[in-house]
Formats: sequence, structure tokens, C-alpha cells
Amino acid sequence: MRVVILEDNPILAEGLGLLLGNSGFEVVAVAGDAAEFARALDEQSPQIAIVDVRLPPTFTDEGLRAAIEARRVRPGLPVLVFSQYVEEVYAAELLASGSEGVGYLLKDRVSRVDEFLEAVRRVAAGGTVLDPEVVSQLMTKRNDPLDRLTPREREVLALMAEGLGNAAIADKLVISEGAVHKHVGNVFLKLDLPPTDSGHRRVLAVLAHLGL
Repeated sequence: MRVVILEDNPILAEGLGLLLGNSGFEVVAVAGDAAEFARALDEQSPQIAIVDVRLPPTFTDEGLRAAIEARRVRPGLPVLVFSQYVEEVYAAELLASGSEGVGYLLKDRVSRVDEFLEAVRRVAAGGTVLDPEVVSQLMTKRNDPLDRLTPREREVLALMAEGLGNAAIADKLVISEGAVHKHVGNVFLKLDLPPTDSGHRRVLAVLAHLGL
């Protein structure tokens, strides 16, 4: 799988490159700024881009803007962005740029190698991945409609928003798949969302309800 990385910190960029290369990915370019990133996309036609949100010169949202522009020029390009902190506005803006093949992780997630690599694969396959901390803050911020849910249903909703399917949720919560199916149905009913078990569409329905 061909990967382009946009990261201005050379140590982190090299570490990402080694991690991905040793895990079967082909890192075809590492860019340090938005202009270099755009050129790399034109020249290399990657299957996924991994992008730091904050880049020079202002260290605010240059990486995010580059990711959104990349998806505008190349609709459907999978993009996984990461940031040092939870930045809800940035997460919402990236998701608004297109629904499939989008991820937003905190940087400390990269150190959890298996989780990070699974997120890269899921986004590259067209899925949606949100860091659990982002999900938690979004749910706290928009808590009125969620008051209808039981504590267990809120747990299921949070895991759904991370992109997990019913089997994975059952494993996480140590309950049966049938119980998860029932909780998912209750969540959709209580939040007035159409029920469906199909991958990232469930995540998008949840995100839409949370205002993304």
C-alpha cells in the first residue's frame, strides 16, 4: 500500500516511515510542508496520506488545510490526520470534506503500534476512525440527546463512533454479539437514526447526530 506522509518533524517522520515500511506499507514520499505534499501526491498517486494537523509557518491548521485540499482535488483519497491535542473544530472540518476514508487520531496513539496500523488499514479501506478521546469530548459537548441512553448504550455508541463493528464491540465489553445488536438498535431508535449494521455508515450516522 502506497503512503505519503506530511510531517515537519524529521524524527517523527522518520519513525513513521520505518514503522510503516516494516509493516508492509510502501512509503513513497515524506513531505515537510503543504506545497511539497501537493507535489508528492501528484507524482506518487498514494493510496493513503498520513498528515500532521499543525505545520509551519503558523503551526495551527496547515496540515488540515492540505488534507482537505487533497481530498477536494482527489475525491475519495483516504487521509489519516493526527494532532497533539483534541481539536474538535478540525475533526469536524475534515469529516465535512468527505465521509469515506477519514481518520483523526491523537499523536500518542502512534506509539500504540497495533492500534495505529489498524487505523491506517481501516482508513485506507474507506472506513472512518476517530480517536476515543475525540469521541468522548464530542459526546460530552453534545449531551442533551444522549441523555436518553443508558450507560451501556453510551458505551456502545462510543465504540461505534470509533469504527468498531458488533463483534469487536462484544469483545471489548465482554458481552454477546446478540446483546450488542440489541443495544445498537436501541441507540438508533432513541436518537432517531435509521438502523444499519454496515461499517462506517453507522459511524457517519452517529457523527451526523453529534453535529459533524
